[in-house]
Amino acid sequence: MSTPGAETPLAPDEAARGEAVLSRLQLLVTRKLDGLLQGDYAGLLPGPGSEAGESREYRPGDDVRRMDWPVTARTTMPHVRRTVADRELETWLAVDLSASLDFGTARWLKRDLVIAAATAVTHLTARGGNRIGAVVGTGSGVPDKGPGTSWWRRRTATAPAPPPQAPVVRMPARPGRKEAQGLLRAIARTEIRPGRTDLGALIDMLNRPPRRRGVAVVISDFLSPVDGWARPVRKLGVRHDVLAIEVVDPRELELPDVGVLTLADPESGVLHEVQTSDAGLRRRYAAAAAEQRAEIARALRAAGAAHLRLRTDTDWLLDMVRFVAAQRHARTRGTTR
Repeated sequence: MSTPGAETPLAPDEAARGEAVLSRLQLLVTRKLDGLLQGDYAGLLPGPGSEAGESREYRPGDDVRRMDWPVTARTTMPHVRRTVADRELETWLAVDLSASLDFGTARWLKRDLVIAAATAVTHLTARGGNRIGAVVGTGSGVPDKGPGTSWWRRRTATAPAPPPQAPVVRMPARPGRKEAQGLLRAIARTEIRPGRTDLGALIDMLNRPPRRRGVAVVISDFLSPVDGWARPVRKLGVRHDVLAIEVVDPRELELPDVGVLTLADPESGVLHEVQTSDAGLRRRYAAAAAEQRAEIARALRAAGAAHLRLRTDTDWLLDMVRFVAAQRHARTRGTTR
């Protein structure tokens, strides 16, 4: 484990590219998301809060568990008790920067989309004294050649070998825009190494030490075996509101018909030659990929986590805006608290 200042320095061109991407993302996020969450809401997943507020008349759709019976008895009109969301929010990011994230065949690299998601979450939560911190995991620096580690093999492997221990960068939660900007720069400058991040161990770091209730955001492609990270996500959801942001590239869902294609596993370095002209192979690949994504969605749903999927070939910012608006509407039933 290392501190924020201990990440491996990037080459000058890579560092410049990271800064340029981050600057562009921050401009986009500020233009599109500013004002989306007005007032004091519990981050991306606004809940009813725990602090008692004023009462108001009951409206159809209100939660009957919030009925204010003393006021109802005095006024002979049904009233519900408003609650106020916590004024100070602590948000933690678990950012997966495995070698599989250094890939993209559309408008963005998956790595860029991870940074984009972290930027959007930071913009929406780091305000009004709220604190935000992160744990960032990347590869071990040694290609993982164990069975089941390849993204191609991973769909058929039944007993993958345990992944090697990967270095983790921990960034303590601090308030303020300046600290939030520093956190994003540290994430953008983190070097992606060969090997695979132990996603379960990375997520479990958000459970230790125990923290006050807040928002936990896991950003990954979730290509690690589901059994390795499902339990830590469930454990995290017991105390925190959990948001899982899944990053996907279209080539991970279906293969193009381009003849013989050489595929390199970024985590192990293993090469595969695939005859993409075989329609049967493409169908089997698409079916296996769809089942893999469905398994990921089922595991996240079972853990009680909100699930947002971002693709490198779509407008990720529009998807983020729609998701946040839908979550806010669902939690508040379209009413203003």
